[in-house]
Amino acid sequence: MSGHAYLVGVGMTPFGRHLDRTHSDLAQEAVRLALGDAGIGAGEIDSTVYATVVQGFFAGEMSIPSQFALRPLGISGVRTLTVEAACASSTIGLHQAVQQVLAGASDVALVVGVEKLFSRDRDKKFAVFQQPLDIAVAQEYVRATRSLVEPAPEGFDQPGPNALMDAYAAQARLHMKTYGTTRAQIAAVASKNHMHSVHNPLSQYREPMTVEEILAAPNVSWPLTVPMCAPISDGGSAAVVVSEGVARRIGLARAVRIRACDSLTGQDRAPDDYANHVTRLVARKVFDRAGLGPQDCQLAEVHDASSIGEMLQVEAMGLCPPGGAGPAAEAGELSLGGRIPVNVSGGLVSKGHPLGATGLGQIHELVTQLRGEAGARQVNGARIAVAENSGGFYGVEDGMSAVTVLEKA
Repeated sequence: MSGHAYLVGVGMTPFGRHLDRTHSDLAQEAVRLALGDAGIGAGEIDSTVYATVVQGFFAGEMSIPSQFALRPLGISGVRTLTVEAACASSTIGLHQAVQQVLAGASDVALVVGVEKLFSRDRDKKFAVFQQPLDIAVAQEYVRATRSLVEPAPEGFDQPGPNALMDAYAAQARLHMKTYGTTRAQIAAVASKNHMHSVHNPLSQYREPMTVEEILAAPNVSWPLTVPMCAPISDGGSAAVVVSEGVARRIGLARAVRIRACDSLTGQDRAPDDYANHVTRLVARKVFDRAGLGPQDCQLAEVHDASSIGEMLQVEAMGLCPPGGAGPAAEAGELSLGGRIPVNVSGGLVSKGHPLGATGLGQIHELVTQLRGEAGARQVNGARIAVAENSGGFYGVEDGMSAVTVLEKA
């Protein structure tokens, strides 16, 4: 492998409810935006990676979803790959495209992430979150950590409506017991992201929320309230990855270099063995490969399916010391204008979380920031940025964690 891979085009639909649109509609809008942003035509693409999680379940398309979405755009006669890696699907798709470009197997690769989770059939909409193995794993985590976690107050100690959120809540209670983290600090993380999303026109929610409002919101699974948890979302995202030669031909003025990227699956460990958290392991690997450290980053987008998730990820990545995310959020260090702004897009809890499109949604934000084109949410002096995208839950942690370091060209 030689040279570098570059991002020269990104596109993203608004995240939210799109009841009257199909998966293909959303994917095609994101692709048109990415191609237009890159200034290239469909005929220049030589490979595609299509990422989705539950399109087969909702759309009844159990095979070749990329062809159904992309052929109408004139994208044909190309090498193609379909990826499913839970919520990390489109980041893993991006990493696959980068590997193809670096190996010389592709010069212009298109990566697409899409998900449509809203349905007028309420039972169908929630069925996707009731997979038996997911529920069993989450319930086992709750049982395994019962003696380790901060107890819930009387009246709040019953299971919530979703086993996965019970597992996130148990992670929060373990962090509270281990580090003295408070419920108000978790709310501070959520509040800053809801504040950030006010300035993101593609966010699902754009209303600011105070810590007090978040704490007073309906409970999901103690200590988590509704605004601390990512919503159900529809959306599409896309990116164009090219070789260094193509990037130089197009022009490097708005190109973003992919400095390093990788992913790892989780492993069996003690619930409170944070030193071996999957994100800590993969982040160290990626930063070493990039020749950088967390202190070199000016901003980050991390996976916050719940706000405790953001806290765990920023600590695992070394952006905050162990147990330091809560105090950092309260002090404004993780907010726009702070020491290391995190989830300036609004994060999953406010921007939205359309599974297969989520990872490239993070990349869309970081590319926009590194180009200096983020408007009111622009991070001043952004040159190095990092994204962390988790996929699924298995054992005591994320099923996998994918980390990407980007650099202004």
